[in-house]
Amino acid sequence: MNTAVVTMPQPRVLGDLISRSRLHDVQMILGGALFVGLLAQISIPLSFTPVPVTGQTLAVLLVGASFGPVRSALSMSLYLVAGLAGVPWFTQHSGGWHVVHGATFGYLLGFIVAGAVGGWLATRRADRKVMSAVASMVLSSAIIYILGVTWLGFNLGVSPSQAIAWGFTPFWLGDLIKAGIAGVALPATWKLLKR
Repeated sequence: MNTAVVTMPQPRVLGDLISRSRLHDVQMILGGALFVGLLAQISIPLSFTPVPVTGQTLAVLLVGASFGPVRSALSMSLYLVAGLAGVPWFTQHSGGWHVVHGATFGYLLGFIVAGAVGGWLATRRADRKVMSAVASMVLSSAIIYILGVTWLGFNLGVSPSQAIAWGFTPFWLGDLIKAGIAGVALPATWKLLKR
């Protein structure tokens, strides 16, 4: 009598189903969204504008330059979509679909584009030297402002000059400082990693 040995297939582990690099990408995308959500809680409302001072833009600049264009855009998209679905990680622990109708929705859209552009510039090694890194951060901040101020003016039905007065003028100096911090931090980090 011939008895054949029957082997049962071994259960697949997550690492078999998803390559390590893909799993790493997912972790980075989620981590970037969480980082922006965390710094969004650093929020100072201003009485003369519907836009608060936040730590979000610094997080977007750092994620953009650190993650590359695709992962940055996906991370910022996750931040936006999850926030719209109700995750309370927008400023002051807010979240939900109502944000689409708010004055700051354009800034959130700007995060996606700014993250992708900052990531693309980083792939061109703009994050390796202080001057090019700061320039990259300033450009990314400008993208956030263009979309944010445009939406603010449209949403509130105010003139472009009023939208600029509410959505750009109170913040440009602080965001220039954030761009400088990020622009100095990234090249310094790369130098440390090389050592």
